Amino acid sequence: MPILGLRGRLTAIGVFGLTIGLALGGVVLLGALGFVLQRTVDTEAFRTADAVALLAAEDALPDPLPVAGGQVRVQVVDEQGRIRAASIDADRLVPMVRPERLDRTGRQRLEVPAERVGLVGPVRVVAVPAGTAADPLTVLVARSMADVRHSIHVVRVILLVAFPLLVAVLAGVAWRVVGATLRPVEQLRRGAEEITGRAGAGRLPVPASADEIHRLAVTLNGMLDRLESARVRQRAFVSDAAHELRSPLTNIRTELEVAQRLADRTDWTAVTANLLTDTDRLSRLVDDLLLLARLDETPPTRGTGPVELGALLTDVAARYPSPPVRVTPPAGPLWTIGTVEELRRVLANLVDNAVRHADGSVVLAAEATGPDVGAYHLVTVTDDGPGIPVADRERVFDRFTRLDDGRARDDGGAGLGLAIVRELVRRAGGSITLTDAPDQRGLRVCLLLPALPAEDGQR
Repeated sequence: MPILGLRGRLTAIGVFGLTIGLALGGVVLLGALGFVLQRTVDTEAFRTADAVALLAAEDALPDPLPVAGGQVRVQVVDEQGRIRAASIDADRLVPMVRPERLDRTGRQRLEVPAERVGLVGPVRVVAVPAGTAADPLTVLVARSMADVRHSIHVVRVILLVAFPLLVAVLAGVAWRVVGATLRPVEQLRRGAEEITGRAGAGRLPVPASADEIHRLAVTLNGMLDRLESARVRQRAFVSDAAHELRSPLTNIRTELEVAQRLADRTDWTAVTANLLTDTDRLSRLVDDLLLLARLDETPPTRGTGPVELGALLTDVAARYPSPPVRVTPPAGPLWTIGTVEELRRVLANLVDNAVRHADGSVVLAAEATGPDVGAYHLVTVTDDGPGIPVADRERVFDRFTRLDDGRARDDGGAGLGLAIVRELVRRAGGSITLTDAPDQRGLRVCLLLPALPAEDGQR
């Protein structure tokens, strides 16, 4: 069974709704038309009956009663059902309505058989009290409803003929309008197909109309730009990773080839030490790459429990048993929400980086921030090394970034430490910035980590 496309489904839904609406409108129109015509007939009949009743009240009934129109019959009957006066075409022996059906005290509307009155089609009869209290009479006026029924029938036929034609015309118009509306969508599809079929970046056509399709095209182009940026970053990341992996592998291969050629003259102790150094460097690089890949794939989670920053700083500084690393303890316990392993990795990377470039000392400190900053604790790592130029302080957080000055000349670093730090800090709900050290020599790394009240941290 063929499946309608979006254009066909939208047209079918519109035509179906239009058909239902027109059908309901036709039924309402016929009902309203019948009601109005019937009320018109009743109004004219009551007008005639009131005029005859006025003559009966003055005891001035002519015989026959003067009535205009061949589709009207008038009778004046008494309480016994005898006919006192009638129009020229009305029956003078048999009343149009049986006496037991009449209400002598009010005005009535009745339906009677056509053969009883001598008119064509259904007959409408109105009854109006007349006469005096001593001689009560009732005026009966009958009008044929044939013209009314004929008018309704004509309108019904016109609607039955015109509605299908109108629906067909409107269906054609809807098909064209829906097609014109969906034309930008088709252009987007073709643009996407062309982008898929060729290498490199591309953009989808944006329609001039400021509607939902225009916003969709803008959103899709933004998504394509982000995908292209991600593709470029991924390509650069893979290229840099391959280059960084090649260096220790090349060193290992060179060491082994030299040792093989020298044979008995090889100092295997020195070769083993060099191989272990390159292997450690390779292992650290692989671990860092795997960590970054895991951070890219998994959504950030705001910690698993409370962490006391003072104890964490002391634990990280204990990895360096002798100066230059020292800790300035906070005035009291400072609690934050996070993963202990991830926060320890952040501080360890920062301290390792600071120790490599410090001239004399590295200071770790933590303190509570003021109300202008918000519910955060400030952790700082300060060294007295050469520092980082202001223009490069954002770029150093990019992956595989090395600066050209003396601060970047580390032993075996691949430029991933600060990138890992930034990702872990973001996952913890904090931020990281680089500033000058207080004495204008060296670098201070400032971490803002979410604060947790002391009573919550000690639970």
